[in-house]
Amino acid sequence: MRQFPQMTDAPLPADTAAMTARAREVIQLNIAALQAMEAGLDDSLARAVEVILSRPGYLVVTGMGKSGHIGGKIAATLASTGTNAFFVHPAEMSHGDLGMLRNDVTLLAISNSGESRELRDPLLYCQRQGIPVIGITQRPNSFLGRSSAVCLTLPNAPEACPNGLAPTTSTLMTLAMGDALAMVLMGRRGFTAEDFGLHHPGGKLGMSLQSVRDWMGDRPPVPSTVPLTATFAEVVSAITEGRKGATAVVNPDGTLAGIVTDGDVRRAFSRGDLSGLTAADVMSPRPKVIGPDARMSDAIDLMTQNKIATLLVVEDDRPMAIVHIAELMQAGYVS
Repeated sequence: MRQFPQMTDAPLPADTAAMTARAREVIQLNIAALQAMEAGLDDSLARAVEVILSRPGYLVVTGMGKSGHIGGKIAATLASTGTNAFFVHPAEMSHGDLGMLRNDVTLLAISNSGESRELRDPLLYCQRQGIPVIGITQRPNSFLGRSSAVCLTLPNAPEACPNGLAPTTSTLMTLAMGDALAMVLMGRRGFTAEDFGLHHPGGKLGMSLQSVRDWMGDRPPVPSTVPLTATFAEVVSAITEGRKGATAVVNPDGTLAGIVTDGDVRRAFSRGDLSGLTAADVMSPRPKVIGPDARMSDAIDLMTQNKIATLLVVEDDRPMAIVHIAELMQAGYVS
């Protein structure tokens, strides 16, 4: 039998060293528990994955108390990684929410003891309706374990609580088991970063996974382009009107010839005589460009690595839009 570190239950003196030592004990217990879980993992998780994949309906997650809090996080992780899942409180199931357990769903039930009385009604209902249950528990011989088509058994590791009561190590193991289940399902479904971005459009992470086309949305195309023969005054006017600090320069057939930025304008002023200057004279002929189907993270990398404030979006060699670093900062893409 695996030997776990022992948690001392003596009162802590009010000094930094003792409190740090106690914190280290908690972390060591958690590490030992996760190592025991990893070492004891068998094919039950793979069988649970196959059960979930074989069912056309939702994966419903339930659990009471701290197990319920962990279950909510597991359901959220599953939902954002390609497995349709949601959390239902087990006590609410006994008061009408059993109607959420359609015959095509799978139930993921969590209870460290496996004997939470609030789980009995949903477990008995699943037995009557032929709904498969996947259980996560430390006790495979408990009511939950016996009611499960697949039981994901946690090792019998002590809680990090010095009284052995507050769910600590057990909730961490449950969370890790849920993450493992979600990531294996994600791989089996072939769920990509682009798929994740569709499920997670908010926040800096979601925005970075958006495509440039998504970012463009209903924005108008490049506000103004100028031909190669445009005068210097016309170039400055186009940059001012476009409010992007740049304008695209196009060939007679509308394809991209170059870009004129605020920096190019300042350098032209340093020459002194501006008479006779055209867009072709002041433009940068090989600007950095990106396609509309690239990720926004690629656009940001291109801009930051090349230390440029503007980036042209080009499709079929024709300018579609200008990305400006100020817009990205305002939208939260970059800080």
